[in-house]
Amino acid sequence: MDRESLISEIKNAMRAHDKQRVSVLRLVKSEVDALEKESRRDAAEAEVVSALKKVLKQTAETLEGSIKAGTDEARTASLREKVAILEGYLPTQVTGEELAAIVDRILAEEGVSDKREMGRVIGLVGQVTGGNCDKAEVARIVAARLG
Repeated sequence: MDRESLISEIKNAMRAHDKQRVSVLRLVKSEVDALEKESRRDAAEAEVVSALKKVLKQTAETLEGSIKAGTDEARTASLREKVAILEGYLPTQVTGEELAAIVDRILAEEGVSDKREMGRVIGLVGQVTGGNCDKAEVARIVAARLG
């Protein structure tokens, strides 16, 4: 998702009177705006996705804290809806067997057999997947392969 499609999605949500979606997308847009102001250039698509992930992480942490604190159901339901909205805009994550196959291929190509090179392998997997993978899951797979 690039900046223009983000703005377009905000407009569509406003036309549909979807207050929750408008609120969430405006949060993402404010993150993108701050990033653009800091770097003094337009945000690339990867940076918009990064902003989406950042807002998703913050919202998920708030939801987790809300559940632990035992706040009312309306608040947790609202936070769950926000998380679902944000996840809908993220690119699909590479998981499971596909991720394991990528890890195996990189381990073979790079000739890695030592756990000390785990960070480099995780970074390479991130590059191959375009950042669309859970790094904790990658670390678990790499650790299992390297024994």
